[in-house]
Amino acid sequence: HALVKGITTHIIDDTEEARQKYARPIQVIEGPLMAGMNVVGDLFGAGKMFLPQVVKSARVMKQAVGHLVPFIEAEKAKSGEAGKPKGTIVMATVKGDVHDIGKNIVGVVLQCNNFDVIDLGVMVPAKKILDTARDREADIVGLSGLITPSLEEMAHVAHEMQRLGMQQPLLIGGATTSRVHTAVKIAPNYGGVTVYVPDASRAVGVASHLLSDEHKEAYVAEVAADYDRVRSQHAAKKGPALIPLAKARANAFKADWARYIPPKPAFPGRREIKHVDLAELARYIDWGPFFQTWELSGPFPAILDDAIVGEAARNVFAEGQAMLKRIVEGRWLTANGVIALLPANSVGDDIELYADESRASVVLTWRNLRQQNERPQGKPNYCLADFVAPKSSGVRDYAGAFAVTAGLGIEKKLSLFEAKKDDYSAIMLKALADRLAEACAEWLHMRVRREFWGYAHDERLDSAAMIREEYRGIRPAPGYPACPDHAVKAPLFELLQADRIGMALTESYAMLPAASVSGFYLAHPEATYFAVGRIGEDQLRDMAARQRRDEAALRRELAPNLG
Repeated sequence: HALVKGITTHIIDDTEEARQKYARPIQVIEGPLMAGMNVVGDLFGAGKMFLPQVVKSARVMKQAVGHLVPFIEAEKAKSGEAGKPKGTIVMATVKGDVHDIGKNIVGVVLQCNNFDVIDLGVMVPAKKILDTARDREADIVGLSGLITPSLEEMAHVAHEMQRLGMQQPLLIGGATTSRVHTAVKIAPNYGGVTVYVPDASRAVGVASHLLSDEHKEAYVAEVAADYDRVRSQHAAKKGPALIPLAKARANAFKADWARYIPPKPAFPGRREIKHVDLAELARYIDWGPFFQTWELSGPFPAILDDAIVGEAARNVFAEGQAMLKRIVEGRWLTANGVIALLPANSVGDDIELYADESRASVVLTWRNLRQQNERPQGKPNYCLADFVAPKSSGVRDYAGAFAVTAGLGIEKKLSLFEAKKDDYSAIMLKALADRLAEACAEWLHMRVRREFWGYAHDERLDSAAMIREEYRGIRPAPGYPACPDHAVKAPLFELLQADRIGMALTESYAMLPAASVSGFYLAHPEATYFAVGRIGEDQLRDMAARQRRDEAALRRELAPNLG
């Protein structure tokens, strides 16, 4: 009962009582604990129980097993026997990536179902993943990642598995991954079976099929046929017709620069905002993505009354609010931000930011991509540079840059939760830190518009209207559809001196701490978000020349935009 309901109150006493009743401690796991987890697994699989409850049940299971382990080890030392898991799975977030909430959730769900999970953590190089898989005789390898450079790293790991003659099935998951990408870009690198796992609810079924003597052959054949079909469809799919880069540039968005007077920042230059009040940030939280973390889908607040997931959503929301209160009152996290508001002009598809009003010294050149798909009549091929006055116009424009984090100090609490085998609280804390970082970006952008830049000092929007982006101006972030190139984060962090507020980048441009946001500010009233989408070889060559970069390296970075 405690296990299915996820109640930890008396779990150690209950487990000890059960241990006294059974001849061997392993029988407590194989008997009542696994029976409880099987109920949880069946309810989850049938859509009658949802992820937050599963992770809570797993917390009960882990704490109970934690109590039994010393007794099992002592018995094993005497007899040399131990209970056998269903299989061993090595999991990791790939090199350069720091995001692990989804991976951790999958790990918890697999452990609940009696799989031995070896979690190598984040930023794990291919060699370490594959050496561990070999040394620990793993049955399956699982890779996770959130940022787009991770997609290329996953393909590299698959290639290495082929080179080393490995046979283990390879599982692929994470927010930027997809069935199509797995079939087209990752699976062809590896002769073994590669399977895309969309979410935690599918992980157990996939792993069980792959390790089942009875079902494996048919399942692998089914996946292979499906991926062959996906590859054929992908090859046949024309996608939007691309036009030459010169033609796309001729169809750029054209602002009326002769009539536009750019607002001059009230407080130009660099500014740090440290120890932002977390209670203030809590008012700006967009709760929608919080429910997505827990694999509950639906718009907030309507999700709370949803006929199917409403009860689970209300419970996890109440517990999220309760932990948020503890985070704020206990100052568990520190939120810092930094901005720079600088003179700027566009030069072609690039935006130059200048050190001062003389505009003689360029402190950052932000090189942008342009939409290259054929557009309907009267619709421009957008590029972010279109929203900043061209240098040749003589109009003295401005742009901003920012970086914020709400993840400073998180490790202390995470290690406490880890020691208590409390995955539920660890995942909840990471999810809330992410929400606070996004809230910090929202709050700081509001202050920039109303105060530091001051072009919208009379703006009166509430937080819901801000989440709907009803304000003037945009804050495009590297790695997002309008600005897919992550590499600009390196000069951006240098310009902002982001290290002075506790932020850094990995080699693949993932931000540290993980709960961080960075990007640019553009103030033009017609500035809008858009997706660059697919680009042509001519734009790749043009960008490589502008960046003075090796074309092959840039091709890897922009692979998702090259189709």
